[in-house]
Amino acid sequence: MIGRLRGTLVEKNSPEILIECAGVGYEVTMPMTSIYALPELEQQATIYTHFVVREDAQLLYGFTNKVERKLFRLLIKVNGVGPKLALAVLSNMSADQFVVCVRHDDIAAIVKIPGVGKKTAERLLIEMRDRLKDWQAQQPVQLVSKDGVIPEQLSADLSQETTFISDNKTDAINALLSLGYKQVQADKAVKSVYNRGMSSEDIIRDALKSMV
Repeated sequence: MIGRLRGTLVEKNSPEILIECAGVGYEVTMPMTSIYALPELEQQATIYTHFVVREDAQLLYGFTNKVERKLFRLLIKVNGVGPKLALAVLSNMSADQFVVCVRHDDIAAIVKIPGVGKKTAERLLIEMRDRLKDWQAQQPVQLVSKDGVIPEQLSADLSQETTFISDNKTDAINALLSLGYKQVQADKAVKSVYNRGMSSEDIIRDALKSMV
């Protein structure tokens, strides 16, 4: 089991990153909330990981703290919820914000997450309620409103330079597609928030906020 990686952040291609540890490069898939919290390229980073072995693949999922990983592991135990949907949950709200949703039966906020329909949201609320009853919030959490509006996800400064040439708009659209959004939704959201000079992380963050 690979539980943690510490090394140099080489690439960000949301929702995947490449981190080099002792000369070995690991491809890790992460929720957007964790990617936002990463340092700049070529800086040292520590990532807590969850290793999945399938017949056709070996996959690493990463998180910048143990709390997000803990919720990810609880989510994938829910019937019908796999890693992709669990990442979508954590890309749209923090672990503590999700817990607030569950404790207040806020189905309106949960169905805003791509790939989560009403039945899946109801299943999440029911199955996660007991599993989260002893959850201790890591920081003050703003309550998700009953109209489904998710608070601002992170206040970290996301502006950063990249050392490789890429089409940031295309990267942002591809990241949204990988999170479960439809092509039309992704195109419209990116177009509505894009300004010249924005990094792909900035575009993704603002596009996600525009769709809640």
